[in-house]
Amino acid sequence: MHTPTDEQAHAVDAFRAGDHLVLQAGAGTGKTSTLCLLAAGTRRKGRYLAFNKDIARDAASRFPRTVLCKTAHATAFAALGHRYSSRLNSARQPAWKTGQALGITRPVRIDGHEIGPRTLSHTVLRTVTRYCYSADEDLADHHVPRLRRLSSPGEHLQLAATVMPFARKAWTDLRNPDTGVVRFEHDHYLKMWALTQPVIEADFLFLDEAQDTNPVLEEVFAAQRSHTQLVMVGDSAQAIYGWRGARDVLNGFDATPLTLTRSFRFGPLLAEEANRWLALADAPIRLTGTDTIRTDVGGLDRPDAVLCRTNIGAMAEVMRLLSDGHRIALTRGRQQLAALAQAARDLKDGRRTSHPELVLFTTWGELQDYAAHDPAGRDVQPFVDLVDTHGPDAILAAVDQLTDEQHADVTVSTAHTAKGREWAAVKIADDFPPPKNTDEHDNQGRPIPEPVRDTDARLAYVAVTRARHHLDLGGLSWINTHPSSVTAPAASPPPRLAPACPAPDAGR
Repeated sequence: MHTPTDEQAHAVDAFRAGDHLVLQAGAGTGKTSTLCLLAAGTRRKGRYLAFNKDIARDAASRFPRTVLCKTAHATAFAALGHRYSSRLNSARQPAWKTGQALGITRPVRIDGHEIGPRTLSHTVLRTVTRYCYSADEDLADHHVPRLRRLSSPGEHLQLAATVMPFARKAWTDLRNPDTGVVRFEHDHYLKMWALTQPVIEADFLFLDEAQDTNPVLEEVFAAQRSHTQLVMVGDSAQAIYGWRGARDVLNGFDATPLTLTRSFRFGPLLAEEANRWLALADAPIRLTGTDTIRTDVGGLDRPDAVLCRTNIGAMAEVMRLLSDGHRIALTRGRQQLAALAQAARDLKDGRRTSHPELVLFTTWGELQDYAAHDPAGRDVQPFVDLVDTHGPDAILAAVDQLTDEQHADVTVSTAHTAKGREWAAVKIADDFPPPKNTDEHDNQGRPIPEPVRDTDARLAYVAVTRARHHLDLGGLSWINTHPSSVTAPAASPPPRLAPACPAPDAGR
């Protein structure tokens, strides 16, 4: 058994005292090990809400049997979502067809602007999605997304007056467990479960990856306070899913704040690199590396993993590495990519596809429009871009050449997908663009770039902290000359550091 650090021991003491806790855990600081220490030190029964199935499965193998490990969606499905099983995973269809079935058949005029049925249909479905992500009990005008052409408050109120009756009709449709015209998603039954004000029976409740929690789950979690000890854990600097409704709930939660800042994944040199991005992201912690782990930052000829910003960048990297004769693995989605590429080839060749998600699309152009404009099609957009860039045949040929990670020379991943993972040697791909230049110039006449956006800094922090022993900054090397990084103040050393020691889960 490894000796706990001072920070871990402090967390155990606070947990035993019965405090509600907020634990800021930096990359590789032994987050799961610490939670296991908390659970192992008591005979009480607990629940662990994981971010995804893989994390839940791994946690279940490590926590004592007194802790039940599930995702929030699995918890909601067991309680209520199973009633809607027959409606899950139905075929996709364009929003305008759903809108037509809801009664959206003609345009409306708002202060001289004509809003067509297609735009209205998109807006109705986006309204329902925003409601499902929220902690609100009822659908309301503020769930209606703003349209660029309707910028004034009065115009938005008129839009909401038009949209809300259809949004309520869509939500009523979704609440029918047997049949309906609106495509049923997992987030729908999660919201329905939350509306029942569920009581999670446990003596303590762990919420993992709290920086990526939707308000709907935050509300369910916080509502257990009266009967359950709450422990919220995550890393505010790894909040990279705001684009899909998540928000960092670590800040502002009423609980005892604690930190884990000693990383067991890498040495001091890479901790310095991580701290540069943490400063740009205005994160609440800074990391200290483990002295006994050697980590280099510099050029790398043979990385174990190449991390990309986008799916398109990942596929482009796969094709480049394959052409150089390497054995390549692509994290997640290999079979799905092949099936979708075949469906894309069918649609582009004028044939209907039998793919269960795309069976209702008649042309490739219809799918392009769905991906670009429909709120339910946002997850398809990277695939559409990929096909438009390389063509389905090239994608299928590349997928056929992929291997599994165990036998690959190089693993290619997006930074989002790499979250929670680690490799010995990591290279950052070239699709991380530097900030654009402003119209201003420095004393030597060079254009001054815009500040680094906090969202970009957080994604870069996730990417660079996947490495254990060697990091090639690659596409992020522009940071070495960016003014905001050069002038960033040095971080004060974090408190409560114990002597360096190995941890049982350096990758957690």
